[in-house]
Amino acid sequence: MREKKDAEQKGASPFDWKRVEEPILLPDVPATDQSLKYLDPAFISQVNSMELRARLIVEGFITGLHKSPYHGFSVEFAEHRPYNPGDELRHVDWKVFAKTDRHYVKQYEEETNLRQYVVLDTSASMKYRHSEGVSKLEYGAWLAGALHYLMVRQRDATGLIAFDERIHTMRQPKSTQGYLRQLLATLEQLTEESSDNRRTSAASTLEEVAERIGRRSMVVLITDLFENISEHDAMLKALRHLRYRGHEVLVFHVLESETERHFRFPDVPMRFVDMETGEEMSLQPSQMRDNYAEAVAAFSQRFRSKCREHNIDFVELDTSQSYSAALLAYLNKRRRLS
Repeated sequence: MREKKDAEQKGASPFDWKRVEEPILLPDVPATDQSLKYLDPAFISQVNSMELRARLIVEGFITGLHKSPYHGFSVEFAEHRPYNPGDELRHVDWKVFAKTDRHYVKQYEEETNLRQYVVLDTSASMKYRHSEGVSKLEYGAWLAGALHYLMVRQRDATGLIAFDERIHTMRQPKSTQGYLRQLLATLEQLTEESSDNRRTSAASTLEEVAERIGRRSMVVLITDLFENISEHDAMLKALRHLRYRGHEVLVFHVLESETERHFRFPDVPMRFVDMETGEEMSLQPSQMRDNYAEAVAAFSQRFRSKCREHNIDFVELDTSQSYSAALLAYLNKRRRLS
């Protein structure tokens, strides 16, 4: 959806928009001012390096937690060993010190058998940005970069699949630092490429992903769900197919909240143009704001409940908000796999 600030404003047809009302409840992230800055999409947009963006998002998130997520979601405690100068103090077992008056460090066994595929929607509608905010594609790509960074930091394998009308990018999972840089470079390139008039075909993409991934993996889908209404059932079927094949599935539904979820445009006559179909509609936003909200709420409830039936995590994200909800949902998913 393209947006203009004058009386005529372009955007996706509201009847094509899909919406989720309530996010999944997750624990609050106590954060310092510095970590909040690193989680802010507006701040991240000012950083040029994709690798630095990924690191800032992840480390800002970790700073905001009382307890590092690396102490339990993919590593398991193994044994104690004596403290040596240079060891990180956060690994010292202070309970043992209280009993023995000696310093011991916790050692962990890393699980290295997890494979992840990040499936990123790069269709035309993902290019939409409101006012001076970041686009859905930028937000999704930076989130994908953070997920790749997390996996490689844990020595787990991570891969990337990008699609619009078809799968156009597929990188098999690997766990090396050099490969991480390749993935981040690919994501940077995807945000810069033109995707005009490329429609979303999530249903067929997910069916193909289910067939092409052999080994049990975690599949993380990042999309705005701008699929044709007639394809909704097919998309849900494709998600069920992934679960049937033994994969864990996490769906991040990325939208710009003010306009795409609540239709809060200025109350003046405007013209909206769908970025994927080219269809146009002229209206005054207040004339359909309530009906729009009801329609997308109904879609939301159906999609959420269907995902819940098949143990598929479904999290809605707002491009103006921090990445903490997404990363918490991701870590919670990994804990359930351990």
